[in-house]
Amino acid sequence: MDPVVLLRGAVALTGRFPALSGVDLSVAAGEVVSVVGANGAGKTTLLRVCAGLVPVSSGEAIVLGVDLRADPSAVRRRVGLLGHAPSLYDELTAAENVRFALRAAGLGADRATPALERVGITGRLAKTVAGGLSAGQRRRVALSVLVARAPELWLLDEPHAGLDAGARNLLSDLVTEAVRSGASVMFSSHESEVAAAMSDRRVTMSGGRVADVTSGGRRAKLAAVGEGGSHVA
Repeated sequence: MDPVVLLRGAVALTGRFPALSGVDLSVAAGEVVSVVGANGAGKTTLLRVCAGLVPVSSGEAIVLGVDLRADPSAVRRRVGLLGHAPSLYDELTAAENVRFALRAAGLGADRATPALERVGITGRLAKTVAGGLSAGQRRRVALSVLVARAPELWLLDEPHAGLDAGARNLLSDLVTEAVRSGASVMFSSHESEVAAAMSDRRVTMSGGRVADVTSGGRRAKLAAVGEGGSHVA
C-alpha cells in the first residue's frame, strides 16, 4: 500500500527562509505520527505542507496520492487541519460554525449535531456564539469539525493546548477512533512524553529537517489493552 504521506528532500520557504530544508518522511495508512522539536524547528510548516497550504519549492511531496507540487488544492478537502487557534467565526454559534465548515467541504449539515455531541458540546453550549465560549470549549468545537468531516488525514498542531484532563482523554479517544475508521494522524507537540505515548512513531525536527525517528508507545499500549480488555484513554 502506498504511503499516505511521502516527502523526499522537501523544501518549503517562508519568505526566503527555508522553514523545511530537505525533509524525508513517510507516513503509512493507519499510522499515528507525532512531530516534536523546539520552536522554529519546522513542525507547523510540515503540517501545513501536508494540508496543501504551504507550497513545496523543491523535492517531492505526495499526500494521499496527490502531487502537492502540481496541485496542492486537490488534497485540501481530504485532510483536516487543527491549528494553534481554532478557526471559528466568533459571531456564529458552535453549531453554525460546524455546519458552515461542512457546507464548505461539500458535506451534509446533518453531521454537525452528532459531532458536537461526541465532544460534549450540547444544549445551550451548541447555541452559544463561539466568541462567548471558553478556550477549551472552542477547542472542542474545532475538534468536532474534524469528527464531522472525517478526513482521511488528521493534522493536529499542538492539539493538547488549552485542554483539561478530560478533554485530553477525549482527544486520545478521537485519534483512536479516527485510525480505526481508516484515517492516519500526524500531530505536533512540545510535550515529548505525551507525544510518545499517543504515537506509533515520534519524529524529531531540527533546523527544518527530520533529525531522528523513534518508536512511540501507542502500539504497545493498544496491545496491552487488547489483552486486558480495558478502555483506551
